Amino acid sequence: MLSFPLGPVEAMTAFLIALAAAVLQSVAGFGLALVTAPLLLLIDGSFVPGPVMAGGLVLTCLILIRDHQHADVSGLTYALFGRATGTVGAAAFLLNASDAVFDLTFAVLVMFAVILSAAGLEPRPNRKNAVIAGILSGLMGTISSIGGPPIALLYQNAGASRLRGTLAGFFLVGSLVSLLALVFVGRFGSEELVLSVFLALPMALGFHLGGPLRTRMSDRAVRPMVLGLSFISGMIVLLRVVF
Repeated sequence: MLSFPLGPVEAMTAFLIALAAAVLQSVAGFGLALVTAPLLLLIDGSFVPGPVMAGGLVLTCLILIRDHQHADVSGLTYALFGRATGTVGAAAFLLNASDAVFDLTFAVLVMFAVILSAAGLEPRPNRKNAVIAGILSGLMGTISSIGGPPIALLYQNAGASRLRGTLAGFFLVGSLVSLLALVFVGRFGSEELVLSVFLALPMALGFHLGGPLRTRMSDRAVRPMVLGLSFISGMIVLLRVVF
């Protein structure tokens, strides 16, 4: 029989974190895993990486249905090839990583994701860069559930609708590939499944709450908030590992 691993306070806190992050993702097209993963890891280590990815599939599907016509299908093909390649490397790491090594690697990847998102780099969205971004996303996403920044960086100047549609298509297929890898290496079982179902509700609710805000809140307002909160969360995880 499946049991719920969280107490009432932990469950409510996790629900609110996921809800806020889903609103941000609905508005800006990114930020879900950057915000949820480090904060939820502090509540329960089982949230990361599987449940954050699996629960986020609900939000990803809703965004894709809304913005699918803006997705860059050609670029997605090459990016997903890279994602599959990176996922294999991440699975090999997870097979051999201890909990301490995983937490340390996770914290470093959070920092790297924030720096990558804030770096101001402007790579061209061509085939070569799509494959490279996909590989990085596969490595980062499968280990930490934060696989968005490399792809978001590639499409940062494509416009909000194109960014949301392309990222949603990428996350849908890429997350499924990563989840299969997590099942294979024993990092996604019954407890993670329960947490995934639990996260699905605030993800769906956040999508609907974020809809009216898309035209009222600029990316300039959302981006610093997402990156700042993510960086602080990553630092907390890193300090917990070190001390």
